[in-house]
Amino acid sequence: MHRQLSGLILALCTLLTGPAVGGEFNGVLNIGDSAPAWTDLAGTDGQRHSLDDLKDKKVVVVVFTCNSCPVARDYEDRIFALARRNPQEVAVVAINVNRTPEDSLEKMTERAKSREFPFLYLADDTQNIGRLYGASATPDFFVLSPERKIVYMGSLDDHNDPAEAKTNYVAAAIDAALAGGKPATGETFARGCGIRYARQRAK
Repeated sequence: MHRQLSGLILALCTLLTGPAVGGEFNGVLNIGDSAPAWTDLAGTDGQRHSLDDLKDKKVVVVVFTCNSCPVARDYEDRIFALARRNPQEVAVVAINVNRTPEDSLEKMTERAKSREFPFLYLADDTQNIGRLYGASATPDFFVLSPERKIVYMGSLDDHNDPAEAKTNYVAAAIDAALAGGKPATGETFARGCGIRYARQRAK
């Protein structure tokens, strides 16, 4: 009996102190986790950027996107609208971790200028920040609270066709975070092109 009780206590301790697991669709992060911070990422504005630069914003929306994915390009206008919705309190940051020629910083800069992106567009050719967020597709959205906790992750809305979209999950999450609460929907499946991660050698 004593041995069984000890085993039960050990199992409970392992459960409580074991490694964090991902969410329903994200294999790395879960709702309530601290948002991974990026540092010194090159932007299409010619500057270097960090998450810490956005201390004056209550909420940060991180979207992993790229030039080469047609779904990501189709979502650009909706991302524009999101960025212009409440720029005083909310920052939208787009990050590209793809390594194709079309997704080079030079090509990103050309697209950002031609389309007049109203948000930061950053490049990470190490792909580390994408891995830390568990980003799987372009576009993939993450809403960060004032405490920089994950309050939402997944798709922007419920349909790739804007005429068919009924629910904007990201907008609802922003409003909830600004009010100090949680959105009704915390995670959805990110629809789009799969991010092209380079294979990592086993250590």
